Amino acid sequence: MDLRPGLDDDRGPELRLRRRTVLAGGVAALGLAVAARPLTMTVARRYGVATPVVPDAPAGDERLEQRRSAARGRPVDFYTAVPAGHGAGHGLPVCLVLHGGSKTPRDFPGLGLGRFLTDAVRRGAPPFALAGASGDRLGWRPGSPDDPQRMVYAELPAWCRARGFDTSRLAAWGWSMGGAGSLLLAETYPGLLRSVAAFSPAVFPGDDVFAGVAGLRRLPVGLWCGRDDGLYDSVRALERALPTAPVAGGYAAGRHNFGYWSTVVPAAFDFVARTLAR
Repeated sequence: MDLRPGLDDDRGPELRLRRRTVLAGGVAALGLAVAARPLTMTVARRYGVATPVVPDAPAGDERLEQRRSAARGRPVDFYTAVPAGHGAGHGLPVCLVLHGGSKTPRDFPGLGLGRFLTDAVRRGAPPFALAGASGDRLGWRPGSPDDPQRMVYAELPAWCRARGFDTSRLAAWGWSMGGAGSLLLAETYPGLLRSVAAFSPAVFPGDDVFAGVAGLRRLPVGLWCGRDDGLYDSVRALERALPTAPVAGGYAAGRHNFGYWSTVVPAAFDFVARTLAR
């Protein structure tokens, strides 16, 4: 269980890099004796940039609403995003988003999730929708009376169906405790998901995710982690424990923050889109 405060420490100021540029001061902070220059995903990975790199693409139909969750015993924020050009998303499959400890659905627009989604489709990925709701600070595990895992399994798809999304095709994506929660969701409910994409999942040898890893045998898994992440060794151990090797993912310079995660969102969305396509 992810109990360490600030584990997904993505507190750097959000900046939409419409031209993907870095100010000279930011370059100096990286120790580069050069003037401001274009910031690409490759540069961001190499130098461990802490600020998210958001593509220059418009968000489509992006909404933040509230729903009453019986599983959690409280109102929760319910976020959805549809790629630009696809209206309200009727008939689109869904990638469920499980957030980490320091973010909630209220932060998703600022992280550029809707923009990443449009960018993926513009690059040729089959369209899909994103949907997420507020989880518990200590994890996406079952509990009583607060059960965020049951909310994701039983309620979130129902809210998506009411929006006209196709919930017969579901994937899950999460980072930090949300990455662990996505894997655990797939293990707990075989057949629910077509794939799981996990960024730096907060897993540790001997925990419940490791214990249930056999349940991932027939599921496409994407696994990403920064080499400078405190969870790197545990994530590599998880990769070795998987009954089938990940079909997507990788490791690069990066820490446990959205500076790194933003550089791998495009690859993850491409992976999810392929698994959700008819």
